[in-house]
Amino acid sequence: MLNKNGEKINLSTEIIAGFTTFLTMAYIIFVNPQILSATGMNKTALIAVTCLVSGLVTIFTGLLTNTPIAMAPGMGLNAYFAYTLVINQKISWQIALGIVFISGLFFFLLTLVGLREKLVQAIPKDLLNGIAVGIGVFIAFIGLQNLGIIVKNPATMVAAGPISKTALIGLAGLLLIILLEIKKIKGSLLIGIIFSTLLGLILGYSRLPKQIISFNLHISEIFGKLDILGALKIGFLAPIFSLMFIDLFDSIGSLIGLAHEADLVDEKGNIPKLNSLLAVDAGATMFGAIAGTSTTTTYIESAAGIESGGRTGLTSITTGLLFLIAIAFVPLLSIVPPYATAPALIMVGFFMMKNIIKINFQDMEVGFPSFIIIIMIALSYSISTGLAFGFLSFSLIKIMRGKIRELSITMWVINILSILFFVV
Repeated sequence: MLNKNGEKINLSTEIIAGFTTFLTMAYIIFVNPQILSATGMNKTALIAVTCLVSGLVTIFTGLLTNTPIAMAPGMGLNAYFAYTLVINQKISWQIALGIVFISGLFFFLLTLVGLREKLVQAIPKDLLNGIAVGIGVFIAFIGLQNLGIIVKNPATMVAAGPISKTALIGLAGLLLIILLEIKKIKGSLLIGIIFSTLLGLILGYSRLPKQIISFNLHISEIFGKLDILGALKIGFLAPIFSLMFIDLFDSIGSLIGLAHEADLVDEKGNIPKLNSLLAVDAGATMFGAIAGTSTTTTYIESAAGIESGGRTGLTSITTGLLFLIAIAFVPLLSIVPPYATAPALIMVGFFMMKNIIKINFQDMEVGFPSFIIIIMIALSYSISTGLAFGFLSFSLIKIMRGKIRELSITMWVINILSILFFVV
């Protein structure tokens, strides 16, 4: 079996790719519990559940689909769960978990009838490539923020930050990755992450943990505590729909971008394994809700492992096993700082940018919506928001040009969902 460069895929490449994906998304082990604990959920239990859910669903993704794609509780979705549903709307976290489960069940049913796959097939190829580019810019933007080079600014929203010593460490790792890529040395992203982490330790910007292993993690306080009956009340239809839409287009957008990078697209531009991936994604959400965490979804950080050469399910299985092992090694993992993984995210953004040459910007009907998708995914900090803007602009241009008949029924469904997303 060959990768996109015509190179033979081997065991070591897949394992290194799995390590790379894990390191770029390991932050979720710490961030997800921090966000969800604001609801009153036990933080220690959340750490264990985050590792458990991320590990098991990623392993099953690898086994069932043979793809290098990882899944974990989604950022943004966990914030919506904690701050909107529980804190602002005064919904108990048990009922909120029930809402997550129901949204996942709806997704699974939609996947079984093939509706989610039809939604993807209705999107023009130029827009699909725009999604891949937009996600690349988004990933690079996150990397630049983690590095501290891009910071908040009350006047201009964002601005260039001061080049701190930790930023210099990260930039040193970035230069090393670039050099390794030029030399075509495999595992460049992982090497860069390890290099930056060790450099930070040597210079005193990171500290070794007081203990390496800890088994003091209990999940009984949140596992199986979801309240599905309470979530079935009519008043919760709006949050169920909101979660459905965000996860629908977040997962579809991420899977499209990752599929292009992992050579999972056939000669017609279709993704043969998409339906299986979407089914696993829906099942992961339901399992996550049962275990005690917010919506589980496809992680765009999987692109880091893909760019390191991961092409099969072995990459995902490696990543998943590392999450399970991390249940005991949470103190040790804490030494990998954001500025160490940031260079890998920036490089992934660079790699995904190549899809921009596949977009026909000479054709305004697809060029402008693709541009909107690219820029809005990054600037709105939301894949689903960027896609909603892009889909609606595509349809509006068609209508203005008198080509309304070229809009398929499925595209009208996408438009209705996009409008409802903004309204809700």
